[in-house]
Amino acid sequence: MNALAATSRNFKQAAKLLGLDAKLEKSLLIPFREIKVECTIPKDDGSLASFVGFRVQHDNARGPMKGGIRYHHEVDPDEVNALAQLMTWKTAVANIPYGGAKGGIGCSPGDLSISELERLTRVFTQKIHDLIGIHTDVPAPDMGTNSQTMAWILDEYSSFMGIHLLL
Repeated sequence: MNALAATSRNFKQAAKLLGLDAKLEKSLLIPFREIKVECTIPKDDGSLASFVGFRVQHDNARGPMKGGIRYHHEVDPDEVNALAQLMTWKTAVANIPYGGAKGGIGCSPGDLSISELERLTRVFTQKIHDLIGIHTDVPAPDMGTNSQTMAWILDEYSSFMGIHLLL
């Protein structure tokens, strides 16, 4: 069973215990938005490499969506969807005013140089910049990403907002 099927199964069991209406249960399983983007970058050796990136925005009923961005070779749409759904439930259980989202790029970060990771991060941000922000969807680090990755995202995002940071 893949991650999405397992997460959905567990949610359905919880919904039954909570006595949720079938329509509400179904609507809570469907993500608000799923994004898939191709990120092609020049490698340090001059060749081109393409990676597939995802951002799933699951729910914003409690506030802006939030969730990590992971870089891992096994990232796929079902995993990202399941993790976005889980972020929705985590923020609700913790009673914080956020919804759930998650993102990722199918890559092996250890096989990429720092400059290649920066180019990949910036291209991914260019593709999703109009869907993220403090009032809509707040990215965070996850597996294979860190504070440097988030700084590149912030810098690239800011350039689209007309703000030029000195990072």
